[in-house]
Formats: sequence, structure tokens, C-alpha cells
Amino acid sequence: MFFALFSLKHCQAYYDLTPNYYDYACPQALSTIRTVIRDAIAKERRMAASLIRLHFHDFVQGCDGSVLLKDTPWFTGEQTALPNNNSIRGMEIIDAAKRAVEAVCPGVVSCADILSLAARDSSEYVDGPTWTVKLGRRDSTTASRDLAEADLPIAFENLDVLIGKFAKKGLDAKEMVVLSGAHTIGQAQCVTFRNRIYNETNIDPGFAIHRRRGCPSDNAGIGNLAPLDPVTQNTFDNKYYKNLMHKRGLLHSDQVLFNGGETDGIVAAYSRDSSAFYADFAAAMVKMGNINPLTGSSGQIRKICSAIN
Repeated sequence: MFFALFSLKHCQAYYDLTPNYYDYACPQALSTIRTVIRDAIAKERRMAASLIRLHFHDFVQGCDGSVLLKDTPWFTGEQTALPNNNSIRGMEIIDAAKRAVEAVCPGVVSCADILSLAARDSSEYVDGPTWTVKLGRRDSTTASRDLAEADLPIAFENLDVLIGKFAKKGLDAKEMVVLSGAHTIGQAQCVTFRNRIYNETNIDPGFAIHRRRGCPSDNAGIGNLAPLDPVTQNTFDNKYYKNLMHKRGLLHSDQVLFNGGETDGIVAAYSRDSSAFYADFAAAMVKMGNINPLTGSSGQIRKICSAIN
């Protein structure tokens, strides 16, 4: 019942978005946002992964910019939820893009659309796929820590849980695997993979030993970072899937994608065919970006991305 209702609403919202939404209302919007995003990644290459992840973590209520909202007296926002707390980053870059676009066309471009464009521009900058972003989202006036806790995937979850969380948003197992390929760039904190490198058996021993050097078994160094893909950590490619096939997935939630389960074949296919990975990743990002957006008279165009008007 839930899935049927979700699908109907999703399809309707999908057709409300259009790539040329700002062509007349703010023709400089896309180039203005792109400049800010590219400048930020030029200064810190890791920011590409952070901005893609920020867009991922905005699908709790649908892609509506809710992840950007700070807590208010009326709701506790999503930023302190377990999957986000002290780990999501890049909000200041979205704020900078918002200020830049407000300077050329105030009150027109939503923070939710900026998030979607930032993810695409980030992927493209680090040699990943590009795609046409459908636009016209409006911003939410609420956020939910409880929903974020319930719906966002975390590093310790098993395959069936991950499949279920993505299915709840209308994304199938293959789309879950291809979107997980974003872990070909970026870094993770020691606290998210410490149990894996000390206690799990489906891990390459040499890889585990190497990662232990920067991630002690006690509570020291829990914020220490390690690359999700140690081979080409700053370039978007299909090495992530090759790593999984050699038991070198950094997170538990990475390695379960290739661990004798139903997604093994998908991982193997993407490890062999980077073109298929790129094409499917782009398609999945478009689909994810179209999850239940606010359009028409729903929501608002926030003046500041972290606060409702």
C-alpha cells in the first residue's frame, strides 16, 4: 500500500520538474552555482564527495533541502541524526552558492535545487558522470531527526536493511549498489570502520592491518580519516567495485554488497564495465533527485538555506 501511494506521488512530482525551469526566471543560475562549486572543489578536492553525500542525505522527506535546516524551537533537524552527526559537510558551500545566486536573481532559486546541481557539478569535476538535472524544487519548512534516523543508511548495516531503506524511497537493489559507488571518492571516520578492520573476517588481512595504523582499537582517533577508495581516492571511477571483489571495502555497508548475496553480480558487472557504471549512476542520481520534491505552491524559496523564512 505504501509503495503504491509513494509511486503515484513520485511520478506526479517527477513531471513537475524540468531542466529549463530557470531559463527565463534566472538564466545565470546554473553557471553561477557551478562556479562556486568548482572553486570549492579546487580548494579542497574532498569537497566533491561531501557535496554528493549531502545531496544523498537530503532524501529523507524527499529532495527538499531539509538536511540544510538547523534546529528550531518547533523541530529538531536532521543534522544531528546518527548518519549525519559530525559527518555531513559542505553546507557552507551551498550557502555560498545561495548567496551568489541571490545576488543575480533574489528569491528565485531553491536550496533544494542548489543541492541537486552541486552533486552533478561535483561528480563532473572529479571525472565522474554528468547528467541533466531536473529543476523546480521548492524548499521544505520542516525537518525530522527521527525520519533521518529511520531512513538514512549507516555504515554498520547489512544488505537486507540497506535494500529495504532504498526500496522505501522507490530505489531498487541495483540502484542502491550503483549509488553506493559514490564511495569511489571521499573519506570515512575511524569510528565508522573500526569494528570492521578489527573484528570482521571478510576483509583482506593486509588491508585491515594498513587501516589499523590510523584507527586504534580503543577510543583514540575515532575521528581519524581514511579514504573509501585507497587506490584513486580523488577520482571518480569504478575502482570501488574492484576493491569490494578483493575484500577491501572500508565500511561494513560497502563490503556487504559483495559478500555472497544477491548484489554480487551487480558489483562484478560494474567492476568490469565503467561505462555501464557511469550511465547507471547518472540515471539513478536523476531518479533520486526526483524523489517527492515540493513544487508549485508547496514549501518556499528560502532566503537562507539553513533557516525557514
